[in-house]
Amino acid sequence: MTPEKFKRKLTAILSADVKGYSRLMGADEDATVRTLRAYKEVMASSIQHHRGRIVDAPGDNILAEFASVVDTVQCAVEIQQVLRAKNALLPDTHRMEFRIGINLGDVIEEGDSIYGDGVNIAARLEGLAEAGGICISGSAYEQIENKLPLRYDYLGEHEVKNIAKPVRVYRAQIEPGEPSQAKVKAKAKAKAKVEGKSWKYSTIAVMVVVIIAAAALWQFVWRPSHRAVEKADPKKMTFPLPDKPSIAVLPFVNMSGDKEQEYFSDGITEEIITALSKVPRIFVIARNSTSTYKGKAVKVKQVAEELGIRYVLEGSVQRTKDRLRILVQLIDAIKGVHLWSERYDRELKDLFVLQDEIARQIMTALQVKLTEGEYASGVAGTTSNLKALECFWRGEEHFFRVVKEENVAARQWAQKAVELDPKFAGAWALMGWTHLWDVIYGWSKSPDQSMEGALECAQKAIGLSDSCAKAYGLMGWIKLLNRKFDEAIENGEKAVAINPNDPVMLHILAGIMHYNGKFDESIALVKNGMRLCPYYPAFFLRTLFLSCFLAGRYEEALAAGELLLSRAKKGEFSPLLAHISLAKAYIALGQDEKARTHVEEMLKINPNFLSADQRKMYFYKDPAHLERHIDALRKAGLK
Repeated sequence: MTPEKFKRKLTAILSADVKGYSRLMGADEDATVRTLRAYKEVMASSIQHHRGRIVDAPGDNILAEFASVVDTVQCAVEIQQVLRAKNALLPDTHRMEFRIGINLGDVIEEGDSIYGDGVNIAARLEGLAEAGGICISGSAYEQIENKLPLRYDYLGEHEVKNIAKPVRVYRAQIEPGEPSQAKVKAKAKAKAKVEGKSWKYSTIAVMVVVIIAAAALWQFVWRPSHRAVEKADPKKMTFPLPDKPSIAVLPFVNMSGDKEQEYFSDGITEEIITALSKVPRIFVIARNSTSTYKGKAVKVKQVAEELGIRYVLEGSVQRTKDRLRILVQLIDAIKGVHLWSERYDRELKDLFVLQDEIARQIMTALQVKLTEGEYASGVAGTTSNLKALECFWRGEEHFFRVVKEENVAARQWAQKAVELDPKFAGAWALMGWTHLWDVIYGWSKSPDQSMEGALECAQKAIGLSDSCAKAYGLMGWIKLLNRKFDEAIENGEKAVAINPNDPVMLHILAGIMHYNGKFDESIALVKNGMRLCPYYPAFFLRTLFLSCFLAGRYEEALAAGELLLSRAKKGEFSPLLAHISLAKAYIALGQDEKARTHVEEMLKINPNFLSADQRKMYFYKDPAHLERHIDALRKAGLK
C-alpha cells in the first residue's frame, strides 16, 4: 500500500494565548470571560483586516494563518498596541496580556485545519514571548528584516519541545524604527563632515527622523481602526426615519474560503432578518435591499443614509466541518457607536439555538420588550433539521432567479428538504410556489396539474404550521386564480399579520387587493413594501402602476411606468409589459402620440400582440376593470 499523500503548503502562522490565564480565571471568572471575548473580537477583526484567517480559537488561544509574513507581523503589532491601550483602563489584577509567536513554515492542510512542525514552532515561540510581546522564528525574520520600522532583538537558538533542531528566535520590539533612525543620523553626520556643513545636514537628519517616527506611529498607534464608525446624518437620509427601531442586517461575510458555502452565510442572514421582521415593533429592511451591499466595502454611515435606518448589524460566518464560528456586531449609526458585539464558537448542531440567541440579543439592545407569546411567534422556526434547512436555503437561491430551469432546481431542493423533514412547513410552501410560478409564467405543460400541486403543498404547510407566512401568501394567490376573492384576501391578510415587515407578503396582499378592486389599499401596501425594501424588485412597480391606473391616479401611474421601462432596459423586467404600461398611462393623460409610440415599440417586440390578449393576464373580480385595460390599448392604436 502506498502511504497517504497529504496536501502541504508554506504559510505564515500566528499563535497567541493569555499569560496567566488560570490566575485570572481563579480571581474573577465572569470578568475574565467578558474581557477574553472582547479581546478576541479585537484580534479576529485585526486578523481579517490584515487578510488572515482564524484556524482555531479554543479557550484563551488563537491560531491564525496568513499568506504574508509582513501582514502577520503588522497584525501582531496592531493587536498588542490596541490591547495595551485597553489594559491601561483596567486594574492591574484584571489586565489580560497575550503572548504571540510567529513562524513561517511548511504545514499539512486538511480541510480548514493545519498541522505539523510549522504550527508547533509558532506555539513554542508564543511560550517564549513576554506578556504583551511578540517572538518570531528565524525563517519569519528573514522575510521582514528590513521591511518594517521595528527593532528585533536576537535571543539565540532555543531547544523547543518536540522539535528536532534548535530554533532561532527574535523578539520584535513594538517601539518603532530605532535602527533606521540611527542609520539616518550616522549618514547625515558623515555627509556633514565631508562637506563641512554639519548644521545643515543635522537639521535634515532630524527632519527625516521625525518623518520616519511619525509614519511608524501612524501605522501602529494613531491609525484609525477600520472598525471606526462615522455618524450618519438623519437630514441626509433618503427616507425619513421610522417611528420605531429600524435595522438593516447586512449580508454575513463567508469566511470559509469556499464559495460553495455562500448559501450558508446567506441563509443565516435571511433567518435573522426573518426572525426580526416578524416582530411588529421593529422596522426591518428586507434582504432584497441589504443584499445589494454583498461583497462591497461599505460604511455604516452610507448604509444608514441610503436605507433610512438607525441600526446596522454586520457579521461573518466560518463553517469548518462540525464547527461554526459567527462574529456579529450591532451599531447605532446615528450615534456612531457599537451597541453590542459577540463572537460565537459553537458546534454546527447548535445553529438554531444560536440564531435564537442572536435575535434575542438584538431585541434587547434595541430595547424591544416582548412577551413570551410574541417572541415565540416571531422567532420560532419550522424545522430543527439542519440538513433540511440547508436544502431549503439552496432552493430559495434558485427560486429567486425567476428562470424556468432555476425554478425546477428550486423544486428539487425543496423536495429534498421535505424528505429530510416531512414536517418542514417552509419547504412545503417553497415547493408550492414553484408549482404556482409554473402556472403564472406559462412554464407548465399542464397548468391544472400544477395548480393542484400548489394547492396540496399550501394545505400541507398550513396544516403543519399556523405561522408560515409563505404558505398563507401562496394560498391567497391560489384562491385568487380560482376566483375565490374573499378567501384570497383572508389568506393574504393572514400572511401579513404573521410577517408585517416582509415586503413580499405586503406585495402579495397588494396584488390580491388590486384584483378585488381595492386600489387605494393596494397602493398603500405596495408603497409600504417599497419602504421596507428600498431596492425593491421591478414587479413591485407593475402592481403600483396597475392600481394607480385603475384608481385614476394617472400621473403616479406614468411615473411608475417610466421606472418600469428604466428597469427593463437593465434586464430586470419585461420591456413588452413596460411599454404596455406607458401606452395606457399616456392615453389616460390625453397624450395620444406618445401612447402610439409605445404601441409601436410593443409591436417590435411582439408583432402578434392584441389588446384582447390581456384577458389571459388579469384576474379581476369586476370584469369592467379588465375592459378598461383593453379599451386603453385600443385607443392607443392596438388592434
